[in-house]
Amino acid sequence: MLTSTTRRKRAASMLALAAALTLAAPVVEARPGSGSSGGMGSRGSRTFTPPSATTTAPGAPAPIQRSQTQPGPAMGNPGMNQAAQPGRRFGGGFMAGLLGAGLLGALLGGGFFGGLGGIMSFLGLLLQVGLVVMLVAFAVRWFRRRQDTPAAAGLARSDLQSGARPNPAPMAGAPLGGGTASAQARGPAPVQPVQARPVQIGPGDFQSFEIALNDVQAAYGREDAAALRNLATPEMAGYFIEELRANEARGVVNRISDVKLLQGDLSESWGEGNAEYATVAMRYAIKDVTLDRRTQRVVETGEPEAVELWTFVRERGGRWVLSAVQQGR
Repeated sequence: MLTSTTRRKRAASMLALAAALTLAAPVVEARPGSGSSGGMGSRGSRTFTPPSATTTAPGAPAPIQRSQTQPGPAMGNPGMNQAAQPGRRFGGGFMAGLLGAGLLGALLGGGFFGGLGGIMSFLGLLLQVGLVVMLVAFAVRWFRRRQDTPAAAGLARSDLQSGARPNPAPMAGAPLGGGTASAQARGPAPVQPVQARPVQIGPGDFQSFEIALNDVQAAYGREDAAALRNLATPEMAGYFIEELRANEARGVVNRISDVKLLQGDLSESWGEGNAEYATVAMRYAIKDVTLDRRTQRVVETGEPEAVELWTFVRERGGRWVLSAVQQGR
């Protein structure tokens, strides 16, 4: 039988174990942009195209899953039916109504031509029906030939008779309405992709990227929304502020310090219109802890190193700001 002293010792041991489990801080990524399962931000026309592999980030990065950039131009609804062509319905409505009226009249004794005695003259009825069918078939064939024959058939025939070879393509400078039927059938021209131009990245740019790495991490750790809006695009600053508000709702705060770039290289750089983009892979050391706001107790710790691809954008000749972050793999 257990004594009271033994019970107290066991209870104290269990309480100590529970406290140790509670105080053990899980390793969780909490730095800016790491809360998303994939990348976030925009890379212009290359938002949904993986960046080129580099020595720092040889594997494919996490794809961008949060972005204000649309995946592509609206393609329309391919399931929409085309408008019915009136010519193909000729003889199916108005002429069919006349045929039905004639047969009904014949059965009742009137008919188209009269005097056949209605239902008493079956031979006349058959003759009447045969004439109507022949007239309708002739009219349908005639109108279809008129619609299917090109307007320039006479000119083409005269060219062939004279030995001249027709020119199937319209001449340069011809009016827009003068295209051939095949050109009109092809529909509107496809949307042209964005034309990218090369952008040179020099030592000064790499220095700006390293400074931005430190400044963004420091502003995030201070929960400085104004500084984040100055260092990143409005889209990226909005994502960061959402993460900070989520931390506040949880009652925690993310503290970041001792950020040091260990290795970095350029993945790709390009220009679109008046904007210039650069995606760089960076491996950096970081001290990343999440604290309870009230007690300042450590509840989460981050990895001591991280590999990420940061995309920066600027107006031509302007200042680089952060526009996208993707987790390296």
